[in-house]
Amino acid sequence: MITPAVMITACASLIFSTANRLGRIFDRVNLLKAEVEGILIGKLPYPAERMESLGKQLRVQRIRAILIQRSMAFLYTATSLFVLSSLGFAFSSALFHEYSWVATFAALAGGLFLFLASIFLLYESRYNLKFINGLIDLTEFLGAQIPNENLTKKS
Repeated sequence: MITPAVMITACASLIFSTANRLGRIFDRVNLLKAEVEGILIGKLPYPAERMESLGKQLRVQRIRAILIQRSMAFLYTATSLFVLSSLGFAFSSALFHEYSWVATFAALAGGLFLFLASIFLLYESRYNLKFINGLIDLTEFLGAQIPNENLTKKS
């Protein structure tokens, strides 16, 4: 069986990368907010189309943030269970041999929480793709609004 220490290290690595993903969501939401502000003060063309796209993108970012938060909760729970398992193995070896099943149960529960966190991260990555596709759609729309004669004059 994989030792709890290795699983704690795996959880720590996932926690670090998941926290980075949450930071990127925050940065993207700030950029979307700035674009909404630009629309509100009239600096950007096609305000209705942009607002529709931004509304969709913000909803996707909200779902992503929720999935990331749930993943983090499961990862922290898994880490706690693996630490409990390590302590349980130590105490059962030293003092309470008949309760060694408790440490094994904690390790199995930690593995389950790690699995659940991975599922949430998988769903979050799908929503990230949805967000990227929304940005591509908006960029293609804006690109299609440029008259062809403007493109040929600059060439």
